[in-house]
Amino acid sequence: MKFDPKKLNALAVRLHGDQIGVINRLAGDRQIFAFEQSYIDDPQRPTLSLSFKGRTGGLVTALRPVPRRVPPFFSNLLPEGHLREYLAKLADVNPEREFFLLAVLGADLPGALVIEPLGGDLKEDDAHRDSDDADRHDDRPREAVLRFSLAGVQLKFSAVMEASGGLTVPAGGMGGSWIVKLPSARFAAVPENEFAMLELARRTGIVVPDNRLVEMSEIKGLPEEARAPGSKAFAVQRFDRTAGGATVHMEDFAQVFGQYPNDKYHFRSYANIASVLWAEAGEDAVAEFVRRLVFSVVIGNADMHLKNWSLLYPDQRNPVLSPGYDFVATLPYIPNDTLALNFGGSRSLSEITPDQMRRFADTARIPATPLWKIAVETAERAAAAWKGLEQADLLPKDLRASIDKQILRVAATVK
Repeated sequence: MKFDPKKLNALAVRLHGDQIGVINRLAGDRQIFAFEQSYIDDPQRPTLSLSFKGRTGGLVTALRPVPRRVPPFFSNLLPEGHLREYLAKLADVNPEREFFLLAVLGADLPGALVIEPLGGDLKEDDAHRDSDDADRHDDRPREAVLRFSLAGVQLKFSAVMEASGGLTVPAGGMGGSWIVKLPSARFAAVPENEFAMLELARRTGIVVPDNRLVEMSEIKGLPEEARAPGSKAFAVQRFDRTAGGATVHMEDFAQVFGQYPNDKYHFRSYANIASVLWAEAGEDAVAEFVRRLVFSVVIGNADMHLKNWSLLYPDQRNPVLSPGYDFVATLPYIPNDTLALNFGGSRSLSEITPDQMRRFADTARIPATPLWKIAVETAERAAAAWKGLEQADLLPKDLRASIDKQILRVAATVK
């Protein structure tokens, strides 16, 4: 007997292999998340998200249903934009029906979460039907969807690095320890841009994951429609997976603040992120955050929104700032763009000032004294490293010239 998607009313939420809660679908197309009592009662429970931490440090359990979508923490696990539309089409699911999208994509999520239909797996053809369209069928294997399930906008795939150095997209979608980010159809040399900027960040003193450029021909298992002959993709090692393949839980700051992905540019500032880091991860994490924020201004990266900053939980309970990621010089593509969030009362990418840094520190309620020194050192190191960065030779001349101009301009203001 085949499973009727209309009867899919509950998704099990598993963290580090244990069921900690359930997402229930209610009447009126509302969804609500509830923790398991065993998780609530466990004094050593692993952290799901700081968004569920109350003012006194306890677990927030009085959660409200949300219409149509799933609650914000879970919505942020899903891909956005074109990638969501692409995956939803593969799965024959309405891209706005997040409950059913989670049911299909929940096997390969960021962090240590697995989300699956409560009480057993969906049959293949059931996983591809929207509840509003239960009479439609799609014989496409479920794995074709599962393997392309990572959050974000740019088309990206979970992959396994082979001994030969090539990449393979795993057929089952699980176990991938690398992310492959494909070239942009809109902007030139984005993989080369990110490759160069991550190396520049590393030489500036910022912790970044292992990464490399790969020929598209080296990637096995990509769908034909995703291939671009002769071009390169950017591969970055997942920091939510250990060398042995174990999962490390993580969350981004849209999840921390309980905001939906479409609000990743709104309502919060960089000072809000710094304030959380000061309280939860300590002074060193704040210093590293400021270093990355200054670096982003120096290279002209206007896209460091809430989802491009993340926390890891290596001991399952206490957060640390994740390695830096998604460093791309965006100004060459969108001239006159501004920072994704407010930075000390400014969104300017043309300068950083001592007054701006003081306002940032005051808003975050953190000591201002060491911050300007961090800014000066970061700008100086980035400018010096850029001069000898061989990866810059991979960039088109106009792109390289634009980045060069931006780095020199901002570095001149931070003294």
